[in-house]
Amino acid sequence: MSQETESTTAATDHTNGHSTRGAYVTGGAEFTRDTNYIEDRITRDASPGSNGEPGWPVEAGRYRLIAARACPWANRTVIVRRLLGLEEAISLGQPGPTHDARSWTFDLDPGGVDPVLGIERLQEAYVKRFPGYPRGITVPAIVDVHSGEVVTNNFPQITLDFSTEWTEFHRPGAPELYPVHLREEIDQVNKRVFTEVNNGVYRCGFAGSQEAYDSAYQRLWTALDWLEERLSQQRYLVGDTITEADVRLFTTLARFDPVYHGHFKCNRQKLSEMPNLWGYARDLFQTPGFGDTIDFVQIKRHYYVVHEDINPTGIVPAGPDLSGWLTDHGRESLGGRPFGGGTPPGPVRPGEEVAAGHGAAA
Repeated sequence: MSQETESTTAATDHTNGHSTRGAYVTGGAEFTRDTNYIEDRITRDASPGSNGEPGWPVEAGRYRLIAARACPWANRTVIVRRLLGLEEAISLGQPGPTHDARSWTFDLDPGGVDPVLGIERLQEAYVKRFPGYPRGITVPAIVDVHSGEVVTNNFPQITLDFSTEWTEFHRPGAPELYPVHLREEIDQVNKRVFTEVNNGVYRCGFAGSQEAYDSAYQRLWTALDWLEERLSQQRYLVGDTITEADVRLFTTLARFDPVYHGHFKCNRQKLSEMPNLWGYARDLFQTPGFGDTIDFVQIKRHYYVVHEDINPTGIVPAGPDLSGWLTDHGRESLGGRPFGGGTPPGPVRPGEEVAAGHGAAA
């Protein structure tokens, strides 16, 4: 089975243990994601991971979040960090949209070196802790600045821990993204959204046979139809405020028309042709903390350049028109309070802004 590590968007070349680009489809096979991550936890009491992995203490300034703008899984962590106001507590490093034969690289930084960690490739932090690390070099990853070693790349847990373990460093007015009374429903929605939508687009794009593609396509659109109906009656996925569930769905929706519709053959409809999902996506995009993290130029460059086996020419399409993201969505008519009793985050931290011309254009 193909073991695609799109939390880094890098495949693994088992001949040398390095991340490579291009080998994502196994002929005749259904796509299967490798979900074996470094499960260490960063918690207020440094409790160990679920399988006995070391626990690390919450400590402002100790850790650096490495999160490429192009990657949907990494994008989640950037959104949650911003919504909760953790910018001062956890620094952010952002690799470029493509990677070389070994791993994500810091090619957007001066000299091609991360200014805090002093490394050219994220791989260096992985092998410093785990010599000969055999899996994909994935983002998001949290690195211990003192030792230069990777701590965790377990992206579903990272955002939950930001919400529940880092509360001492949340900004005043930070939203409650994982409220206790809604956790069971959030977890249920997240499970279906992950298997059928977040990962479903990849099962379509990396299907190795017509049969595998047809099955993946059907499952994806069954779930999208379910979401279209669910969002016809409520502004947000769970409850009447923004939660972790909305963050997880949003990063896939933001990439749907620019990438997944064409590149991954998820083409029954465009997102912009599904009224409720499109209105919902625009509502979030126009909410501080969401759209201001989306770099469409890097997103398109990543997918169309890195996935050489499904786009061998490496041509990056010019479209689609992105101005629609800024049009009125009308979702306020469904009620809801985006931040509950809290407030929106302030301006984007200097140096973390999306480059001019890389976002939605009016």
